[in-house]
Amino acid sequence: MFLEGSILADSFMLGLFLLVLASFVAGFIDSVAGGAGLVLVPSFILCGMPTQIALGQEKLVSTLGTFSAIFNFFKNKKIVWAFCVVGVPLALVGAWIGAKMILFLDEVLAGKIVAALMPLGLLFSFFPKKDAELETHVTPFKKLFVFPLLCLVIGFYDGFFGPGTGSLLILALHFVMNLNLVNASATSKIFNLASNAGAFVAFAVAGKMLFLVGLPMIFASILGNFVGSKIAIQKGSSFIRYLLFFVIFLLFVSLVYKYFLL
Repeated sequence: MFLEGSILADSFMLGLFLLVLASFVAGFIDSVAGGAGLVLVPSFILCGMPTQIALGQEKLVSTLGTFSAIFNFFKNKKIVWAFCVVGVPLALVGAWIGAKMILFLDEVLAGKIVAALMPLGLLFSFFPKKDAELETHVTPFKKLFVFPLLCLVIGFYDGFFGPGTGSLLILALHFVMNLNLVNASATSKIFNLASNAGAFVAFAVAGKMLFLVGLPMIFASILGNFVGSKIAIQKGSSFIRYLLFFVIFLLFVSLVYKYFLL
């Protein structure tokens, strides 16, 4: 009995260590290019968590971890608040609509459409872009119509499906509003925090979070976000571009697997 208990304890500690490591990696990636859920949710499910618990635990770990990335970007004045004021409310409305619509629309069809569009994102992420400190030559049409509409659509995607939302926001801020990738990554964190807040509360109220087990994962995510945002600020857009490519590719593979191969 003692030996059995020792083996179970060792197995639990190994699993916890791997999840803490995954939380650090997810926090690092998320702070730079978005996509924490692409790492955390499969990791939690593979370790035996039920799907709802895995989704709730991802919100617990990544939402709190985002604060350290926001602190770094805020301290270095990389967040463009004007876009947040316009975009965050529309992203929240879009997320609410998306969450409602998933009850009526075919999720498989939507997933296939998103997967089909992902190669465009991979291609766009390597287009050369002027590395301005802030937005330049943005037309009123883009500011008043295109960007708000994109925020609504990306918010809808977040509510309807979710994984990779941060990466899509970075692409929108970079290619539509002409932010360099550092400013785009920094600004997207405010969107991520806002869109995750509602889901965080919902999962917490439903009791779908493991707070005590999650504490070391939260600390690892905070550390990963802190280190990742520091490196992003130091290395600049080229570093973010390659990591963004990796995250979008990971999203593309996961969507193809889920909606075309299963």
